[in-house]
Amino acid sequence: MIAINQAHPVLCPRSFRFILCAIALAPEGEAREPYQPVINPANFSHVVSNPYFPLVPGTTMTFLEQDGREKRENKVTVLRDTKIVKGVKCLIIHDTVTLNGALLEETLEYYAQDKEGAVWLFGEASKEFKSFGRVDMTGSWEAGVNGAQPGIVMPARPKVGDRYRQQYMANVAEDIGQITALNESVTVPAGAYGGCLKTREWSMLESVTSKKWYAKGVGLVRSESTDGEVSTLISVARK
Repeated sequence: MIAINQAHPVLCPRSFRFILCAIALAPEGEAREPYQPVINPANFSHVVSNPYFPLVPGTTMTFLEQDGREKRENKVTVLRDTKIVKGVKCLIIHDTVTLNGALLEETLEYYAQDKEGAVWLFGEASKEFKSFGRVDMTGSWEAGVNGAQPGIVMPARPKVGDRYRQQYMANVAEDIGQITALNESVTVPAGAYGGCLKTREWSMLESVTSKKWYAKGVGLVRSESTDGEVSTLISVARK
């Protein structure tokens, strides 16, 4: 996931803040309850400026993913294209994973920001390239199709303990995030960052959990999974 510039928070109507807190945030023990966030396209913008998750078109972030001895390259590019999902104009992210130059995964992700400043994920079209030319797209989903719903990937005003649904499609995409710290220091090949936000993120469908660090003005800089995979930011390029 990506980030780059400063936030411009705008307060939204009280009724919308209530919907956001009561439905999008996931209280302890309610992660499998019915989830139907009320989405009003007028409350969203494809300009994503959350300080921990800003998306600037033309930006490419490169990560090194290391899993044991295997090293993969992950490139995340903010496109200038947009897509309408559930009536909301979303910014498109192009995400690729390669190993020794061979494409392993390719994903298009659709993001929008609400008026309060929270960043929402409205879907993703994912391809995993298997042997013998097979392509697995089972992780794909789009809000409004087959019961899929958007979720929050970064709250507007994060507080330690906040839990939130990141995406939802029953038995396909059931991811949860939780803020665990707000002042972490992280050093990666791209640089040293202070005041980082730290999360714990997991899927209701898997046993693997991840710790992630987001730097203000940069976004995701490091992640560690319980299955041993570590991803670190190598570079940020802007065109």
